[in-house]
Amino acid sequence: MVRPNSRFTHVQPFDIDKVAAAAGADPDVLRMENLDTDVPPPPAAVAATTESLRAGTGNSWLPFTGLPVLCEAVAADLRSRTGLDFDPLRQVAVTSGGTSAVLPTLLATTEPGDPVVLTDPTYAGLLQRVRLSGARPHLVPLRVEGGRWRLDRDALAAVPAAAALLLMSPSMPSGVVLDRDDWAAVARLCERTGAYLIYDAAMERLVFDGRPRVNPCQVDGLAERTIIIGSVSKEYRMIGWRIGWVAGPPDVMARIMVATVYNTTVAGGFQQHGAAAALTDPAGGGVAEAAAEYQARHDTVIAQLDGFPVVRADGGWSCLVDAEALGLGAGELSARLLDRGRIAATPMTAWGATVAPRYVRLVFSNEPVERLSELRARFTAALP
Repeated sequence: MVRPNSRFTHVQPFDIDKVAAAAGADPDVLRMENLDTDVPPPPAAVAATTESLRAGTGNSWLPFTGLPVLCEAVAADLRSRTGLDFDPLRQVAVTSGGTSAVLPTLLATTEPGDPVVLTDPTYAGLLQRVRLSGARPHLVPLRVEGGRWRLDRDALAAVPAAAALLLMSPSMPSGVVLDRDDWAAVARLCERTGAYLIYDAAMERLVFDGRPRVNPCQVDGLAERTIIIGSVSKEYRMIGWRIGWVAGPPDVMARIMVATVYNTTVAGGFQQHGAAAALTDPAGGGVAEAAAEYQARHDTVIAQLDGFPVVRADGGWSCLVDAEALGLGAGELSARLLDRGRIAATPMTAWGATVAPRYVRLVFSNEPVERLSELRARFTAALP
């Protein structure tokens, strides 16, 4: 008999792998269930990784918190985004992907039972890691206004206590982009509660329609409280490299580095050289071009589903369709889309509490516009 463990009492499993397994390898299925992408990574990153493999420069356990070349590249990138100087040795730690930084950061900033504020919906990998850390999620809803997601600032202002806020912008799975007034509301809550802001910046530059990008460190009161998590997976399309980082104030970073080292020892050295090349690529790593391609795909999805209860994203790789507005549960809609429409799409069961579970996510990062142009016909075939 398995011994009980309270950390797992409320942890919910992913459904992505189940949907992917059900879809199999059928080439006719639109693969909209997982955050893969067919947009290639930067050639400079591929070349640097290949050269590191050839030369054997990354085959080491050391340094535990990241190669200096990558830590320096991260610090320079953060300077351009935030206007702040980060010490590459004391304020940057390299991790095995961005989400691998989340649990060490939570362990360093919370005690068991502490409330951590997230949005509803949010990425399941963030929400469930809060639970695994022993902290307690406090979910603040996103609301649909004018066909787009907006943060419920009144609900945010009503949060009584928090050890940390764990936020993403653009956020998975909704594609909401937090504006300066949203971040100002976050700053007020952090000031009132003494909370850290843990900011997942993995998609920060993947915004649509020329919307302004606001890094929270640029907002009064947040720079000294913000811990930034980044990676090369989304902006640079380097999912398989599994390289991320965490950066923040030196005092808390000392604890985060300890937790990171004892969690994974070290991230892959060959991949770190590739990540450094992406961050320092004179061509910009193709980020702007990728963002434009994702917007074209998003806009195709929205046009194809005109009249359906789909919510526009302001950035990122995915958007959400309201299953309950179609008279179905999210799981039932997901099953119908696959069985009748040949669309693999994931129900948001583990991605929130009251808002997320009514939605199904449509990922547009791994399907070209030509195939997404079949979406309306496939949806029509799937629905009664």
